[in-house]
This record gives sequence, C-alpha cells and structure tokens, in this order.
Amino acid sequence: MATTISAPKFATKTLGNSDLHLTPIGYGAWAIGGGNWEFGWGAQDERESLATIERALDSGLNWIDTAAVYGLGHSEEVVGKALKARQAIGAGKPLVFTKCSMRWDANRQIYRNLKRQSLQEELEGSLRRLGVDTIDLYQIHWPNPEDEIEEGWETLAKFKEQGKVRYIGVSNFTVAQMKRAQKIAPITSLQPPYSLLRRDIEKEILPFCQENHVGVINYSPMVSGLLTGKMTAERVRDLPEDDWRKRSPNFQSPKLERNLALAELLREIGKPHGVEPGVVAIAWTLRHPAITAAIVGARRPDQVDGVMRAATFRLSDAEAERIERWLSEHP
Repeated sequence: MATTISAPKFATKTLGNSDLHLTPIGYGAWAIGGGNWEFGWGAQDERESLATIERALDSGLNWIDTAAVYGLGHSEEVVGKALKARQAIGAGKPLVFTKCSMRWDANRQIYRNLKRQSLQEELEGSLRRLGVDTIDLYQIHWPNPEDEIEEGWETLAKFKEQGKVRYIGVSNFTVAQMKRAQKIAPITSLQPPYSLLRRDIEKEILPFCQENHVGVINYSPMVSGLLTGKMTAERVRDLPEDDWRKRSPNFQSPKLERNLALAELLREIGKPHGVEPGVVAIAWTLRHPAITAAIVGARRPDQVDGVMRAATFRLSDAEAERIERWLSEHP
C-alpha cells in the first residue's frame, strides 16, 4: 500500500533551499545503532528501538536522521524495519535523512572515503537497508579526506540529478569547506553539533548559513544525554565499556561536575513549566534564528515522552539570560 509523507502535528520550518518542512525536532537514530563499534552506545534492544521510533512518529515528529556508519549499518536497518511496519498499516511516511563518507572494513574498523565509486556503493547500501527508492536528504557525514571534498560533492549532486536523493547537505563542515562545495552545487543543509556546551558555530558558521539560505539541523542539543537531568556521576561510571561517552572529556572530571550542575539549573528553569532539563537544553538551541530544527535521540519510548515538549516549549528572554549568566560565571 502506498503511503504519503505524514502531516506534521507541529509548526514546521522549511529546510534551506528545499521544499522539506521539518517539525522543530526530529528523531535521531545514532544510539539505536548499538555497540561493538568505535562510536557505539552499548547493546540495544531492537524491539525497543522500533517501539521508540513508532512513539516518536506517532507523537508528531516528521523526520528521522540516521547514518550508514551508525552501528555499521544496523541503525539504517532498524529504521528500514520501522518504515516497513508503518507502510504495512498505512501510516504516514516520515522524511528520511542519512549520511555517507564513513565506511568500515571486515574487522569493523572505520575509514573515510569520498571517492565517487565508494559513495555509489554507500548510497546503494543505504537505499537497500532503509528499503526506500529515494532518500530525502543525503549528507556528507564528515569532510574527510579533505582533498576529496570536491569529488564527493560532485557525486552527491549527480545522485540528486538522477533522482536517487531529493536534496543534499553536509555535516561538520567549516565555512571554508562549504564555500568549496558551493562552487559545485547549492548546499541545502548543514548538520553541526550545537548545544550549551558547544557554541563555536555561533561566530562564523551560523551567520554564513543564514546569509546563504543553508538550513541547519543541529545534533547533540542535550550533549548525548548529559543535560537530560538523568545523568549522574554513578551512571557515567557504570556505562558499558563500549559506550563512547566513557571516553568523552565532558563525561569526566572536572568537566562532568560542572556539566551536571548546569543540568540542575535547567531543571530549575523547566520545573515551573513542567518540562525536563533536556527540553530546556533543546529549546535553548532552537532560539537561534539560523537553526531550522534539532536532532533528538532516544532509545526508549519513555525517553521520547520526556522530550516531546521541546517541539513547542520556548524559553523566555529572561530565562535565556539566566542561563547566559550562569555560563559566564562557570566557564
């Protein structure tokens, strides 16, 4: 049975130069890729992952962001199963975004490649795992190897001409790298990290995107769970050994204690509104006019429930100023 893109329940914003209308937050499928790879989150229950995607879409989110490398293909496979299940019941189809350039060998070791033939193989693999004929947004995951950026972007532009992808974007690119790509073909979107703990893109990258009509979908607005209000020093200590966060400086002393204190401030701000700290963290990123929407990950249906208010909750100027004061006092 044919399905159509589901009608969003929330106000939407147009992504860059496209006709894609995104809900303020979308479902991020990094964590459901599981463990046993360099940037894994430990073992995941596939049935729970499928239930989580279903909850996110049924709650009104209209887009999913994944990548070929998440779980070395596993995340895309799970998303593909979720799409197939929705098609079987005639439910609306979400927009599907994925990424290329990070590949893996027989020993599950990751390498980078932006060569034409490699990207062709990646695209075919993603289409197969996702079970779709066309990908709504296809993105270069990282600008590496840097001397292959032009060949990579030319190849994605060709995929768009062929109708295999609807729009093309970049992730983790600098302004200089985006300018190089622009000489070949327009950029629909940029996917950068942006959060209360990572603000470096405010100086040059976000203004450039605004001036050039490049949509921005930021990732890790809750810093991989650190600002959800659920993280504790004990929980960090007990993370599985194959959870990449164990190796992240933000999850280690002395930064960990400061970051957990920030989460408590977000809890105080959110409490009168009945929202969790993570919702406040997401809302803070959505205040920036260059941000189109934020990618929000979840591994269980109840986690979706906890962040859904971020699709409508907005910080007041006074609340945003309170956060700025805290940040300046606790550099």
